[in-house]
Amino acid sequence: MVMAMSLSLGLLSSSILPPETHTATFMRPSHSASSSGLRMVRTVTSCTVSHSDQGTRKIRGIMKPSKVTPEMAAIVGVKEIARTQALKRIWAYIKDNNLQDPEDKRTINCDEKLKKVFEGRDRVGMLDVARLISPHFLKSES
Repeated sequence: MVMAMSLSLGLLSSSILPPETHTATFMRPSHSASSSGLRMVRTVTSCTVSHSDQGTRKIRGIMKPSKVTPEMAAIVGVKEIARTQALKRIWAYIKDNNLQDPEDKRTINCDEKLKKVFEGRDRVGMLDVARLISPHFLKSES
């Protein structure tokens, strides 16, 4: 009796029970038995975990490395990079060179390298950065 009650309440740990007795128990109120206070019990006897093959997926979209213009390569340091990584490196460049406006951190004060990438602008909003770097990613032949 005590063993059955412990199993239904989940009180025994997996170190005590053999693997074939591992079950999960869920309790749900029954609509027909609600007046008598009885509950229905549903037991899940096995579960499986699906594993996806991450290694076989082809990299596409903004995660795919693309060739960049020489102006962009001067900032990010490589000639071919994914858009996500380029954006990270541009923000690292901005922070390393202290180019954010001290009063409004959402505004970037461009130096000469950034002006070449950001259409010659002196100041750029942080939300404009992703749009302004887009023309610097060259189309691939394939």
